[in-house]
Amino acid sequence: MISQTTEYALRAVVYLAQHPHESWTTRQIAAATQVPAGYLSKVLQGLSRSGLIASQRGRHGGFQLTQDPAKLTVLEVVNAVEPIRRINSCPLKLGAHTDGLCPLHKRLDEAIAMVEKTFGDTPVLDLLGSEDTLEPLCEFPYGPQFTERARNAQGPATDKPAS
Repeated sequence: MISQTTEYALRAVVYLAQHPHESWTTRQIAAATQVPAGYLSKVLQGLSRSGLIASQRGRHGGFQLTQDPAKLTVLEVVNAVEPIRRINSCPLKLGAHTDGLCPLHKRLDEAIAMVEKTFGDTPVLDLLGSEDTLEPLCEFPYGPQFTERARNAQGPATDKPAS
């Protein structure tokens, strides 16, 4: 339902939300989220253009989330990289369907609308996990030792210790 690009954007945003007030390089984020660095670079550019993340050049540069994860929605992240497209007219351009959608396309648009509503109602904060859920991005080594390994992927991006 969502593209690989969209999932990569969500992984990056979740990772940045887990580490507020810290800057992370593309290589560090790529190591932590298991996203190819070259691909991630393009995804981060899109998120930066949308204003969801900020980038800073230099020795202590990197990327930071600019939004409060409690207010930033999954829909905003999705739409920043690949906007959800609703079906407003017949995709087949059939003349008989100029007044509305056929049952197939109407049902498909209703499903898209439900996904859009769910994403719009879900703040990124909800993706960070809680005491009774699994940690996000848990399919690979995670925790203080992994954060340190990601940080060392290209040297420290900040003087602050890992949280």
